[in-house]
Amino acid sequence: MNFNKSILKIGLVAFGAALAVACEQKAAEVEAIPAEPIDETNAVQTEKLLLKVDTLHTGFENPWGMTWLEDGTLLVTEKKGEILIFKDDKFTGEKIQGLPEVRTTGQGGLLDIQAHPKYGENGWLYISYAKKITEEEGTTTIMRFRLDGNNAVDQEELIMSQPAWKGGNHFGSRIVFDKDGYLFYSSGDRFDKAMNAQELTNSHGKIHRIHDDGRIPEDNPFVNTPGAIPSIWAYGNRNPQGLYYDLENNRLWESEHGPMGGDELNLIEKGKNYGWPVISYGKNYDGTTLTEITEKEGMEQPATYYVPSIATAGITMVTSDKYPAWKGDILIGALAKMHINRVDMDGTNALSQEVMLQDIGRVRQVKQSPDGYLYAITEGTGLLVKLIPIR
Repeated sequence: MNFNKSILKIGLVAFGAALAVACEQKAAEVEAIPAEPIDETNAVQTEKLLLKVDTLHTGFENPWGMTWLEDGTLLVTEKKGEILIFKDDKFTGEKIQGLPEVRTTGQGGLLDIQAHPKYGENGWLYISYAKKITEEEGTTTIMRFRLDGNNAVDQEELIMSQPAWKGGNHFGSRIVFDKDGYLFYSSGDRFDKAMNAQELTNSHGKIHRIHDDGRIPEDNPFVNTPGAIPSIWAYGNRNPQGLYYDLENNRLWESEHGPMGGDELNLIEKGKNYGWPVISYGKNYDGTTLTEITEKEGMEQPATYYVPSIATAGITMVTSDKYPAWKGDILIGALAKMHINRVDMDGTNALSQEVMLQDIGRVRQVKQSPDGYLYAITEGTGLLVKLIPIR
């Protein structure tokens, strides 16, 4: 009996050893199978990430803004007054109908678009555009509407920058919402060479804050200042075409065009003066001196500035886990220099910069989608691209 148990024990040990060897051999075979190759078509190596640049659409004329709806639909504005509808990263061939007339003179037209943070509940979409007031005058205007199919219905004009102004330059304009549902929008100085941006009696060259229905918040900084435009949140801005609200840290970031040099990235704070045109790092377009000073007490310094100008446009902050090496950094679209500028951020401190995707086109906006991917739209080359991280 003891002999048989010994034989059984030996047999089990041998079987176990054979099974272990077989498992090791199988594991080795599995390891030997090559991994599925990564598609590196159109791959671009940046300082920290290898990206695939996926071109989703070509043929834009002057794309300006983009926003996503809760079902994944992407809407992209064209400056001439159209909103194109994309689904699953493909143009549906459809456009929103019944939009207001826009003044397309110069830099004017249909500009930004932003879905309400509670779009799924209320269905509101917000646009900024240049509104025709007279044959010679126009102004930056914010309105909202809902969709009935592809039709813009329930249109409500919320606020217009005052007064209307001749010419077709420097309308701004971006729209963002903060964590409390306030709407911020930027309004350009209308290419005024005097002191528009410094005077609180007009809306131009300012960042504004309103309720989502256009009412003026009672705690805006200048509501009790005689003669001041009550929607003003900050002032002294030249032509702000980038605006981003950092939800996690409750910070508002802005980018603006300088003249010849002096483009800026600013942290926008309540009631503060950002200096234009009293202080600037730029010059007049003819090369003459614009101002002798770059700093002055009571006026804010930019987080970073650009000499020569890159023509700063739309901005976003990378918050997605899909780009861990960029998390917390700010991306800025460059029009004149035709690239995406990555600003390495340490909190509110701007460190080094990286030029990415050089010559992709005039990058009007770069934005992060709800599912965490980065998209950009370009003029000149007329592209909608998606940046897909490879490694």
